[in-house]
Amino acid sequence: MFQWIIHILIDALVLLLAARLFSSVELKGFKSAIVVALIIGVLSFLLSWLLTAILNIATLGIFYFLGLGFITRVIVNAIIIEIADKFTDDFKTHGFKASLLLAIFIAIVGTIVDAILF
Repeated sequence: MFQWIIHILIDALVLLLAARLFSSVELKGFKSAIVVALIIGVLSFLLSWLLTAILNIATLGIFYFLGLGFITRVIVNAIIIEIADKFTDDFKTHGFKASLLLAIFIAIVGTIVDAILF
């Protein structure tokens, strides 16, 4: 439970940082960042497996068999970010490219933080 709370807080900080770095990502404040991080976390928990399965079927598993499954995961995270964008007015991404860049940024920072903390 404690690890999950830390992940939500770190994801919220990453979202705030991404909003500052990327002009195509808009976020109102830290409270909104926490809400968006919670939405992304819940959607990821509920939909990630389904979207991953759909993408693997649609691509005939080419990324999975080539050892490039992380590409599918990043695309799934970008789709989840797009869905989270629709749930709140305080968070906006302008286009799928912005969501894809944000998903890559979150994945990189999350990997670094996990390696340091956990």
